[in-house]
Amino acid sequence: MALQCGIVGLPNVGKSTLFNCLSNAKAQAANFPFCTIEPNVGVITVPDNRLNKIAELVKPNKMVPTTIEIVDIAGLVKGASKGEGLGNQFLGNIRETDAIIHVLRCFENENIIHVDGNVNPLRDKDVIDTELQLKDIDSIEKKLMKTSRAAKTGDKEALKTELVLNKFKAHLENGLNARTLLSSEDELAMVEDLCLLTLKPVMYVCNVDEASVINGNEHVEKVKNAVKDENAQVIVISAAIEADIAQLESYEDRIAFLNDLGLEESGVAKLISAAYSLLNLITYFTAGVQEVRAWTIHKGDKAPQAAGVIHTDFERGFIKAEVIHLEDYLNYGSESACREAGKLSMEGKEYVVVDGDVMHFKFNV
Repeated sequence: MALQCGIVGLPNVGKSTLFNCLSNAKAQAANFPFCTIEPNVGVITVPDNRLNKIAELVKPNKMVPTTIEIVDIAGLVKGASKGEGLGNQFLGNIRETDAIIHVLRCFENENIIHVDGNVNPLRDKDVIDTELQLKDIDSIEKKLMKTSRAAKTGDKEALKTELVLNKFKAHLENGLNARTLLSSEDELAMVEDLCLLTLKPVMYVCNVDEASVINGNEHVEKVKNAVKDENAQVIVISAAIEADIAQLESYEDRIAFLNDLGLEESGVAKLISAAYSLLNLITYFTAGVQEVRAWTIHKGDKAPQAAGVIHTDFERGFIKAEVIHLEDYLNYGSESACREAGKLSMEGKEYVVVDGDVMHFKFNV
């Protein structure tokens, strides 16, 4: 399941520095706008200590974590929706992602130029939001031209769609993101083909200095207050600290560095876990001597869909799933012990997978 989060923000807010810490792919991190012209894509391992615990019990030949893709998209500027600053290309790159990681500069540093001359994360957010909203309005207007013609003939579906499109358009024209509009599933289905940029789930990453990494600062509080109605996640990271951590080779050195700063985990680990949650994903595991592996599915997926992530034949020929809840697996220490204790259940096509389930599938094609 190749799911992508796109990192967006104005030039010089720390996007590429953060991306470098997330991925082995090396985007330029230079002190001038547009240093990242083509989007850089990194495949990021999702940290999950549950996988390690299962592997300690099974002692497999290999352990395979789950991953997501992070795309570093070049800095947007005012006028991007009209093609300014390679805007059409950048907006197209955002459209292809499943969720947005919006990096906001929340630190003062006179040695790092801000494209607008001073630090103001709310203004920066508004610049990005406005460009995305304008692009969404453009997409809606193009569909409205076709839909309105059909509506004039009395087409009932076209009439319904026209009302919904105008509802979204009015919301966007008020400077509000589509994700903040209360919409039914039917209404969302009517705009699904537009891939509205402001309908994508978003996480705001406040990039701060070292002194603000634990408790935040005034800029961070302003961001939290501004997005409180968006149902969006806000996390605080210091890209400069993450860059220092990335230079340390051993796990022990990294932990010691974090402890010295009073941090329990790196910002990168926090961001990856938050991105996973943002995409509404959960993990199930398969465990055997050859391999212990984490698999990514959407929350609410049933057993056949989970099986299909391994191979489409597994879903097509699904018969049943053997399921052990993670807590039982860790308590009893093996599949055989769980089976003997009656903690292994046989589940059918309607079973909704629980985050952390250890599963094996029976299928026939």
